[in-house]
Amino acid sequence: MHMVVSLAGRDILCLQDFTREEIETILKTAEMMKIWNKIGKPHRVLEGKTLAMIFQKPSTRTRISFEVGIYQLGGYGLYLNAQDLQLRRGETIADTARVLSRYVDGIMARVFDHQDVVDLAKYASVPVINGLSDFAHPCQALADYMTIKEKKGRIEGLKVVYVGDGNNVAHSLMIAGTKLGANVVVATPEGYEPDPKVIKWAEENAAESGGSFELLHDPIKAVKGADVIYTDVWASMGQEAEAEQRRKIFMPFQVNKELVKHAKKDYIFMHCLPAHRGEEVTDDVIDSPNSVVWDQAENRLHAQKAAMALIMGGIKV
Repeated sequence: MHMVVSLAGRDILCLQDFTREEIETILKTAEMMKIWNKIGKPHRVLEGKTLAMIFQKPSTRTRISFEVGIYQLGGYGLYLNAQDLQLRRGETIADTARVLSRYVDGIMARVFDHQDVVDLAKYASVPVINGLSDFAHPCQALADYMTIKEKKGRIEGLKVVYVGDGNNVAHSLMIAGTKLGANVVVATPEGYEPDPKVIKWAEENAAESGGSFELLHDPIKAVKGADVIYTDVWASMGQEAEAEQRRKIFMPFQVNKELVKHAKKDYIFMHCLPAHRGEEVTDDVIDSPNSVVWDQAENRLHAQKAAMALIMGGIKV
């Protein structure tokens, strides 16, 4: 008998907090949401509910996908930027969380410091979704694995290779991939590896799921026989000062025509966007038939709708 997984009331701060079955439940729900969207079937499961969307840093995709998503689910998205909220300046995060909880049914926050979203969740009495922090990007990883499943028919046993900076996107890709039984490989320059804690989680997850995790410093070796090649910008928001120095260090890790020759012929190229064309990826890769970046961007909408429906609406799958 299939167990009914309920995620009602849960926070989504980091996917390490979720079991494989729970992550698969979100992905299945996202597939369903996408089908409903395509056939125009109304799915207003959050009728009358309100999502507070807190942005400490600007974003195109995150804002649009959450705002459109909550609207399609029958709810309302309230955009709050750093100026609208006295986060940490006039009012503590704890007090902001307590007050917002009296007005809204869920909070999405895009922050610099991961501790901010952890504190929001600790003091809020409504579910909190991490829309990106310096440590993790769980919504992105959900959209990523939804896309991989769509294109490859499965996740388990695939070789998913991330080339570039061991950042928040890399962390969430590692965590979700190893939970779902993928063979995840990360290739970074020396000194730009993922957080040691996340490496440890990835190894533990892989041991449990039958997947694997490997950390390398050689991009060519990494992408050998890859099913998926994934990259991200070399300098994240807030690292502009070191962008020039990073460009030199990361140049050998550029995903270009030469590098992708070592992958499987039918590999898919992924990027969370925005892309700095000519830096981490060349036009001939991101615009090639192997690239799935636009489907991947679209799937942010469906994955986030699934997450909201499950935690704010308590729909059971």
